[in-house]
Amino acid sequence: MTVWDRPEPPTRPVPLDRERIVTAAIALADEGGLEAVSLRKVAARLDAGPMRLYAYISTKEELFDLMVDEVHAEILPEEQPGDWREALRVLAHRTRQAALRHEWLADLLGGRPSLGPNGLAVTEAKLAALDGLADVDTVMRAVETVSAYVTGAIRREIANLRAERATGLSERDWQRASGPHVTRMLATGRFPSLAKAVHDGTDVDAETSFATGLDWVLDAVAAKLDRPSA
Repeated sequence: MTVWDRPEPPTRPVPLDRERIVTAAIALADEGGLEAVSLRKVAARLDAGPMRLYAYISTKEELFDLMVDEVHAEILPEEQPGDWREALRVLAHRTRQAALRHEWLADLLGGRPSLGPNGLAVTEAKLAALDGLADVDTVMRAVETVSAYVTGAIRREIANLRAERATGLSERDWQRASGPHVTRMLATGRFPSLAKAVHDGTDVDAETSFATGLDWVLDAVAAKLDRPSA
């Protein structure tokens, strides 16, 4: 029986339910990452005994599942856009925004699908956006491809943000500090393509990079659909 199917126990003596537990766990994760989350710490924040939580949640993995599903509620738009590209674009950007609010989400994206009601609703929205535009296998591969890009791009961005905090160096400061080494390596002539990218390429911010890459992936999806939409 999954955590979604298991009934909640009575709330006495301390008023408690899965919603309060998940809210407390998300607050801990927002403050200190997933390593800051344990059933003991969540219980302490709720002023409840740790053993009380085991009546509601069996493992920390179940707690993570509930946390992810709660954040998926932030990803769902109020209305589903009619155009498939816009629908997938909105979901992708809302996923990125949710991950920037809850950086720990990046560590839990990309594994097995979320089976909670909100996670299933997000998956339904992705599939529904492409429904009728191609056979079901093509639709599934298209959704997987877009999701893989979104997950990878978000993880890269979050990793850069964490590196900034860990080193105290912004992206530009890190580039300046690494500049002499990179210049020496490029001067060897061993990396001509990289040298061209460094000297002639244009730096863009994370949001622009994400949006551009997403559009390219959607272009590739459009080429595979039976009835591609502009």
